[in-house]
Amino acid sequence: MSPCIVYMTASDRDEALRIGRALVEERLAACVNVLGEITSIYRWQDAVQQDGEVAFIAKTTEDKVTALAERVNELHSYDCPCVVALPITAGAPAFLSWIQDN
Repeated sequence: MSPCIVYMTASDRDEALRIGRALVEERLAACVNVLGEITSIYRWQDAVQQDGEVAFIAKTTEDKVTALAERVNELHSYDCPCVVALPITAGAPAFLSWIQDN
């Protein structure tokens, strides 16, 4: 049950808040931070796109990442939402324990 963070993007703040709340309520994440607006430049369907999005980060454990990603896919408006997990290699022991407990 190693702690990790999951970086995601949404079309707007309301979508990020809706998905983040569901992840916490369903115990797929201990916490979700909804960040400010970002500008994303990406290739989609053979064209370079530029759009405003909102980034959000979930704190969870590796054993929940698959279920979390599946739930995000169900709730998200995108065909291919960004959901990437990154390991937490160090941190405040009490905080890392809190992630595991929640």
